[in-house]
Amino acid sequence: YKSVGIGTVMVSLVISIYYNTIIAYSLYYMFASMQSPLPWSDCFSWADSNCNTGQCNLTQENTTCPPTNISVGMQSPTEQYWDRVALQRSSSLDETGSIVWHLALCLLLSSVIVTAALIRGIKSSGKVVYFTATFPYVVIIILLVRGVTLEGATDGIDYYIGTQSNLTKLTEAEVWKDAATQIFYSLSISWGGVITLSSYNNFHNNMVKDTLIVTITNSATSVLAGFAIFSILGHMAHIYKLPVDEVVTEGFGLAFIAYPDALSKLPISPLWSVLFFFMLLTVGLDSQFGGIEVITTSLTDAFPKVFKSKHGLLTLATTCFLYLLGLPCVTEAGIYWVTLIDKFAGSWVLLILAFFEIVGVSLVYGGNLFIKDMEMMIGKRSFGFWLWWRACWFFISPCIISVILVWSVVTFVPPTYGGVPYPDWGLALGWCILAFILMWIPLVAVYKLIKAKGSLREFLCTPSEEWRPYLNVHRGERYSDDRYLQKRNPSNTLEVDVNVISSSRL
Repeated sequence: YKSVGIGTVMVSLVISIYYNTIIAYSLYYMFASMQSPLPWSDCFSWADSNCNTGQCNLTQENTTCPPTNISVGMQSPTEQYWDRVALQRSSSLDETGSIVWHLALCLLLSSVIVTAALIRGIKSSGKVVYFTATFPYVVIIILLVRGVTLEGATDGIDYYIGTQSNLTKLTEAEVWKDAATQIFYSLSISWGGVITLSSYNNFHNNMVKDTLIVTITNSATSVLAGFAIFSILGHMAHIYKLPVDEVVTEGFGLAFIAYPDALSKLPISPLWSVLFFFMLLTVGLDSQFGGIEVITTSLTDAFPKVFKSKHGLLTLATTCFLYLLGLPCVTEAGIYWVTLIDKFAGSWVLLILAFFEIVGVSLVYGGNLFIKDMEMMIGKRSFGFWLWWRACWFFISPCIISVILVWSVVTFVPPTYGGVPYPDWGLALGWCILAFILMWIPLVAVYKLIKAKGSLREFLCTPSEEWRPYLNVHRGERYSDDRYLQKRNPSNTLEVDVNVISSSRL
């Protein structure tokens, strides 16, 4: 379990690097939205007919053009603004270029916000999350109400979930992999966020009820946001007199090209744009909070004597370290780095870690033992209550994850960004990132096997002496025998600070 746990910390570290960059993008666009007209609503001084052709109608003459080696054809103002102004994108990963300073400053501001929210631990971050977790719903509802009243909105919704939906996409492995990893992202599965934050719950908190509420709410939110997004994209298709599928894009293209373009067509466009990017900011901060908490909490639990009383300093050091690691992502080649990390560290790694976690709990430790541990916290339940969970742990989830993982690897296509392929060394680096995260699973497992005492079966299938509820009052008969108490130092009992270390941790 420690081997998978270290892998979880590593993936949280890598994902936090590029997620901080996405927050920086949102900050930049939010600040850029505070002007009228929106700077990407037309081709202004940053565009020129000598270096851009297509849909732009120049409003100002300018004989100079920002340096770029990108070969462009038909591009909208939002595409040009994203590539040429916001990213100042280079021609490929081979051309690093210089640091884009407005993004570097936004990255610094993002790090400052995260540090301020987390520096006092779960007490401060919990209060901040009350706002960052609820505000996106306000914006989604506002955009939905505005979107459905626009001309062409029904076409967008029909494309989203209706007769125009492209159901053939369901036959593509990449779609299923993206869907699975998106669920893992939004629920913080496989990179430790949910486990870390839930460890601060009361010992007898009903985690089964919480699980159902969180997962259902998460999926319902995604569906609701889809209606808000596609209603406005339908309006955009109506304005351009194009089919909806020609204005719909995904990933960064949706957030920073297609949707800003659609918002620029609305009355009072700066207001809608500020609201949208502030929503992206709050959503991104929530995810970043989870990633940072995984790192700092894991270090505190692993080295309590060193870090327990220095949580603020540890948080500051972590965010500073992540800021330095994120600087390559705000160079002129930064978007290539962000995409590379996303494609390799943010997809297969999460599926592989999820597979090992569920196999470790259900087959190695034992699903029935795990149920007994849960019943210590939520009370005794009937066999029928656990039937669905047993089916998921032992069969449904491992099978689905395995099929998606194998299918996506077999049909793997090297990633590109903006039609620009990655050099061979870039793809090799992507595989190295994936290997760096996953190598801790076999390495730590082998190390533990070498250090183990007794038979292999006893080592694999018997909980260690440290596996028990942290506080003695919660252990009951199941964990109160001498095997669990003989190595415990009684003098440490009164030193437990229940405000810092959760009573629910095992």
